[in-house]
Amino acid sequence: RFIACPQLARTVRRCLKRGAGPGPQPLLLEFAPGPGILTRSLLDAGFRVVALESNSDFFTDLQSLENSLDGQLKVIHGDFFRLDPLAKGALKPPALSSDKLFETMGVAAVPWRAADVPLKVFGIVPQPLERNRLWRLLFAMYECSSIYRYGRVELNLFISEKEYTILTAKPGKSKIYQALTVLAQLGYEIELLHKEPWSSFATNLKNGALAIPKSVQVPNDHLCLVRLTPQQNLFTGGLKPSNASTFIFMVKQSFAKPKSRLTDRLNSWSLDNSDTLLKALEIPKNAAMCNLYPEDYKRLFEALQNSDMFAETLFHDEVLASTRTMN
Repeated sequence: RFIACPQLARTVRRCLKRGAGPGPQPLLLEFAPGPGILTRSLLDAGFRVVALESNSDFFTDLQSLENSLDGQLKVIHGDFFRLDPLAKGALKPPALSSDKLFETMGVAAVPWRAADVPLKVFGIVPQPLERNRLWRLLFAMYECSSIYRYGRVELNLFISEKEYTILTAKPGKSKIYQALTVLAQLGYEIELLHKEPWSSFATNLKNGALAIPKSVQVPNDHLCLVRLTPQQNLFTGGLKPSNASTFIFMVKQSFAKPKSRLTDRLNSWSLDNSDTLLKALEIPKNAAMCNLYPEDYKRLFEALQNSDMFAETLFHDEVLASTRTMN
C-alpha cells in the first residue's frame, strides 16, 4: 500500500476543503489510512473522520489516536473494498456490510436528487486490481447498491495517472477511450484536484520499493487525486437502477471491437430497423463505436428500450458472470 508523506498532507487537506464553507467540516470516511499521516491533517482541518483500517498494526495506533480525541475520530476494523461481498452468512472482518457501517457512522439515506451528498469518502486506491476496484464502485453507483443506497456518495480518490487519463479520454482515442470512460463520464462529475509524483509516497513493502505500474500508451508518473461526484440527473429518461446493469453491458459489448461500425453492432443484436433508429437519433450510420459520445450511448440505450426488437436477455449471462467477478 502507498502511504502519503507528511509534506503532502497540507495539499490534500486544502483540496478536500475546496468548495466547503468555514466552520465544522462534514463527516469524512477515510479508507486504508495506514499510520494516520493524512488522518491527522484532516482532523486538524476540522473534519470528523471515520477511519476504515484492515491492517492490525495500523489499527492499534489509530485507536490510540481515537482515544486521545473527543469523538472527532472513530476507527473501524474493515476494508472499504470488501463492503457487501456476495458471500452468504455472517461477515468476518475486514469484510462488512454498508448498512452496518452507515448505522455506526450515523449517516442516513437521502434522495438521489438531493442537493447535498450524504457522505464524502477519501483514500488511496491500492494499485493491485485498481481497475477492478473502479469497476466495482461504478457498478454499485449505477445500481444504487452498497454505499449508493444512501444517495450520491462523493469519492475523493488517489488513482494512477493512467486510470485518470482513461476516465477522462475523448471519443476517437480508440486505445484509451473505453467502456469505463463512457460509463464514468456519464455517471460522475469528474474533477482533478491534484497530481502528485509517485516519489511523494512511501510504502510499507519490506524492500521499500514503489510498485509503480508500467504504462506504454499513456503517462503514468503521478498519483491523481480525483473527485467523483455522481450526477444528479443520471436516472432520467429510460435509464434506471433496475436496468443499469443491462446498460453497462451494452456499453462493454460495444467496446469489444471499438473501431467496428455502430450499424454492425446493432445488427449483431438482431435489430432490423437500425437505419431508422440512427436517423431518429441523428447518429451517422458509419459511426464507429469509439467515436460515440457518452451521451450518445445513453440515448441509444433509451431508444433500444422502446424497441420491440431489442431483448435484454442478450446480456443476461454476461451480467451475472461479471457481477460475480467484481465481488
